[in-house]
Amino acid sequence: MMTDILELLQEPRMTKVCAPMVRYSKLQFRTLVRKYNCDLCFTPMIMADSFVQSAKARNNEFTTHKNDIPLIAQFAAKTVGDFVGAAEMVAPYVGGVDLNCGCPQRWAIKDGYGVDLLTKPQLVKDLVLQVRNRIPHPFTVSVKIRLLKEIHKTVEFCQTLEKAGLSFITVHARTPQMRNESIDLEGLKLVRDSIQLPLIANGDVKSLRDAKYMYENVQCQGVMSANGILTNPALYSGFSETPLACIQDWLDITSSIPTHFICMHHHLVFMLEKILPKKERCYFNNLQTKESVFEFIDNYYGMKPKTSIESSELIECQYNTRPGKYFKEVLSNCDNEISEDFMENIFLDI
Repeated sequence: MMTDILELLQEPRMTKVCAPMVRYSKLQFRTLVRKYNCDLCFTPMIMADSFVQSAKARNNEFTTHKNDIPLIAQFAAKTVGDFVGAAEMVAPYVGGVDLNCGCPQRWAIKDGYGVDLLTKPQLVKDLVLQVRNRIPHPFTVSVKIRLLKEIHKTVEFCQTLEKAGLSFITVHARTPQMRNESIDLEGLKLVRDSIQLPLIANGDVKSLRDAKYMYENVQCQGVMSANGILTNPALYSGFSETPLACIQDWLDITSSIPTHFICMHHHLVFMLEKILPKKERCYFNNLQTKESVFEFIDNYYGMKPKTSIESSELIECQYNTRPGKYFKEVLSNCDNEISEDFMENIFLDI
């Protein structure tokens, strides 16, 4: 499953990215958005400690299939052991790992995750450096952040990580205190001009036009959408609202890949938000069973789920639980020249 994500970001075009979204950017949704010109997907944020310690957590939080590429696994972590351990375990099935330094929720801040890490640049540097030294290229190590109120601190944070070997960075152009306010485009540009890293810009991308505007004005390598693509999974194909073909695709995907009702229904609630009249939308949003949802969609749109989609067979992930095992196996497959260069890079004084 190793894919060269940096190569993708270095192409002379906008890389279109689906954001990590808790509960929502799971395999089924990733499968859907990839059908509509999304180039790169993130998993939902996964707690690294649980992923390392619990087979149940791994099975619940991470699923994939052969066409779920390129893919980045995002983790919430605050110790080297958890982040490195999770990265090594998931590495055979993804193209990179991402450290969440942007979640502004109170529980995350209280427990030392998300935006709390923006106040601990040396810890984040160590987390990045240790993964970078354990897993060779083209595997990527990235971080997703928010802007700090004092923009120079954001710049310093990014420059510190760049020196640690960060592959690329995603910047949500709002501070941790901001919610629905307009994004800080000038702050984002300042960060862009202060680093050499590929940058993915995030915030207020609700249409393909928004994405192109961000790409052209910020001069970034990629653009990420969260709420926009949740409401309209065909956003990157230029649709202004969810097309009916996308609804059919969702029915087919969730009938072919095991999907909890709540997940299947909630996504449809988002997708139908702009295309169902208010009365029908209120009725649909309160449906309680898969059968009632299928009946409504059939009666209203004349659509039924089909189960014969390609690549729906899940990969049975076999996780290496011995520290360093993945690193040693991959390194042993490299030719001598690559191995020597990589080992030399491990001991660079940064």
